[in-house]
Amino acid sequence: MPRLFTALEIPRDAALSLSLLRGGLPGARWIDVENYHLTLRFIGDVEGHVADEIANALDRVHRPSFQMTLSGVGAFGGKKPHAVWAGVSASPDLTALQGEIDRICQRLGLPADPRKFSPHVTLARLRNASPLDVAQYLSARGNFAALPFRVGRFVLMSSRDSVGGGPYIVEEAWPLVGETLASSRFASASDASRIMR
Repeated sequence: MPRLFTALEIPRDAALSLSLLRGGLPGARWIDVENYHLTLRFIGDVEGHVADEIANALDRVHRPSFQMTLSGVGAFGGKKPHAVWAGVSASPDLTALQGEIDRICQRLGLPADPRKFSPHVTLARLRNASPLDVAQYLSARGNFAALPFRVGRFVLMSSRDSVGGGPYIVEEAWPLVGETLASSRFASASDASRIMR
């Protein structure tokens, strides 16, 4: 059974900015650029019927699209670092979307994630990396920032158990409602009323 999680995809331009952070860290296994994503909620290995229930429940999420900015870098693991990541600027819309998905998963009986939501994009997994090397890597790249981009959908992804993460497959996607969609609806309604006159 594949491992499931909900996520935001990273568009090409932002992924290219992230790819410039690759290299210069002994013991790092760099994530392939096409596998960059921001995990909203890890679900894990579930049976097919549970996956269907989750997908059906996620159909009810209606949130606005929003801007997101990747900035800063960090590491997980403290004195035994196991991953380096790019951070995300604080976003109330992102927090609200993640919170709603988390509540849906808990209502369906999935265990709560013990870790506090910390939005990030994993850049590399580390094996036997020296904390000093990691600190030097982070200080050299601490001013990282990518151009903001619009998040227009969230996805349910699956991964096969593999070394280093990926390949990830988008199983299903849900749009976030953008202002352009709403305004085009109003425009078409007013066009229709003009035609009827």
